[in-house]
Amino acid sequence: MPPLPLLLLALASLPASEGAPPPMPPPPPGMRVLAADEKRLLTGEAPPAGGEPTAAEEPAPEEEEATSEEVEAESAELEEMRALEGAALDPQARPNAEVMQSLRRLGLANPLRMRMLDALDEPTFREDDTPAELPLITDLANFDVAQIQDRYDIPVEMQPLVAQYIQFFQGPGRRWFRKWMSRGARYMPVMQPILEQYGLPKDTVYLAMIESGFSANAYSWAHAAGPWQFISSTGKQYGLKQDFWVDERRDPIKATRAAASYLKDLKRELGHWYLAWAGYNTGSGRVRRMVERHGTSDFWVLSEERGLAKETKHYVPKLIAAALVAKNPSAFGFAEEEFEPEPVLEFDEVELTDAADLDVVARAAGVSVKLVQDLNPELRRWCTPPASTKNPYQLRVPRGAGTTFAENYKKMAPAERLAFRVHKVKRGDTLSQIAEKYGTASEAVLQMNQLKSARTLKLGQELVIPVPTGKGGGGGTTGGALASKVAQARRSGVVVRPEDEVPAGAPKGPVAAGPVKTEKLNGRTRVTYGVQSGDSLWVVATKFNVSVDDLKKWNNLTRRNPTLQVGSLLYVWPEGNAATAQVQERSGTVVAKTVAAKAAGRTHALAEGETLWSVAQRYGVSVEDIMRWNNIKDHRTIPTGKLLNLSAP
Repeated sequence: MPPLPLLLLALASLPASEGAPPPMPPPPPGMRVLAADEKRLLTGEAPPAGGEPTAAEEPAPEEEEATSEEVEAESAELEEMRALEGAALDPQARPNAEVMQSLRRLGLANPLRMRMLDALDEPTFREDDTPAELPLITDLANFDVAQIQDRYDIPVEMQPLVAQYIQFFQGPGRRWFRKWMSRGARYMPVMQPILEQYGLPKDTVYLAMIESGFSANAYSWAHAAGPWQFISSTGKQYGLKQDFWVDERRDPIKATRAAASYLKDLKRELGHWYLAWAGYNTGSGRVRRMVERHGTSDFWVLSEERGLAKETKHYVPKLIAAALVAKNPSAFGFAEEEFEPEPVLEFDEVELTDAADLDVVARAAGVSVKLVQDLNPELRRWCTPPASTKNPYQLRVPRGAGTTFAENYKKMAPAERLAFRVHKVKRGDTLSQIAEKYGTASEAVLQMNQLKSARTLKLGQELVIPVPTGKGGGGGTTGGALASKVAQARRSGVVVRPEDEVPAGAPKGPVAAGPVKTEKLNGRTRVTYGVQSGDSLWVVATKFNVSVDDLKKWNNLTRRNPTLQVGSLLYVWPEGNAATAQVQERSGTVVAKTVAAKAAGRTHALAEGETLWSVAQRYGVSVEDIMRWNNIKDHRTIPTGKLLNLSAP
């Protein structure tokens, strides 16, 4: 097709015909015949004398209003034409960004756009904005990044470390990069609009790729968490809530907003995106001091100097390499079949006015608990945080399940739901004791708090206790939501046996137990006694036939009802001979000495508060051995005072 300038010249050179002009053919779709005043505007002719329109030119009033929108739209097309004229008349000139944007605004199906493209001979404008696929890049050293810079809204360049990271992603790091790309398909469509909303380049999203591989559950040695790897203090500074119930650093949407604000502040402070990225990794203060010390804001120059950690020096080139490969995977040797793109993050939000068990939520929504957890990675417990009508909690459920959840949840009977309490672990607590106190089940407590075993209780630890709705502290596990929770825990292999429990605060290794040392001081006998599980001042005083007041005085116990810690030592001055155990001393530490020759025939009367575990610890045997030697089938039915054999019959 001849170029537009030649068409215009050819039309202008046609001789004017005499007589009546030939009839005009109908205009093509999307165009109309110009009015006389519009023709004069284009040709530069003077208006008729007197400035009055002729009768033939005067529009009807109703037509004038009806076509106002049409005129506005077509005037915009004329502006597009004028913007393209310069490029069309100069074959050597390429259309600038303004012209390209004008063409895009016309739309793919607009006939005027197609004619302009023919005139401009710019086939790349015809389809969409997707850049042409790059051929396979085999020589990184000579690859000119400038030819693809327009595909990025962040600065990219080829440096030796950039090339090394590309080779790393192609080789040793290939399997991780595949995962990053597959996971990125889920989160990038959600994160990039947020970055753009905050005025950041959309390709900043690749910072999350190198930070965590787009993992919401990533947790680093520096205690950074979530896809953007916020440490606790920075997360709180940028509004990410972290408490007993939630850690918003793990939420891909909330964390992206916080990261966008943080990066925007870093760019404002440090002036260049490379420095902002480095500041994200090591802190803005260190980068600013480096800039001031060396008098340059060139990251590559600064990275050659001392003062930045190796991780920070590699951070920027790693990000550039990730962006280059991620946007052009085939050019860097990745086949499409290597990736398994995860579905885009989509969800409905529902409002909860009280804490809700995730299992109950999942059943109401008709989905799996795993799906609910994946959509709400900020949740640290198996339930949602406490909420109210004034301050509801926004929970995400799979797209399309919001209505189903709302309908089913309000129909659920109270017995099908669980309420929740918070218990702070105290010294001597066991999971069974805590469960009994609240009228719940040990397995439910274990699973709700994602504890690995009943032995992992820590002093001061806070636990979520699921309590059947409407039950104040008694209740059982025979039906309703709690029974369902226990059954679910047991199906997953969670079983709590009290004999295997370790009281919170109990020493991990062997401890002094019972009378461990006897000595003569000024003619009197003094026994050093190791406190055992179940001991009290009264129990110890009774063993040695002394008074509680004397025991308190000898050990400087001033409180009225002091708490004894398992393994702590008490001094006792008994009257007459007291039963003692053989002991040995090591570096000033007194420990019980086990005498194997006397093991046979040992017995122990089970005291109040004692468990098989505490007896086993005291005598250096296992719980299983005690149960076997005493033909015990159920540890829960052992009465206080029962005489236990502590050796094989």
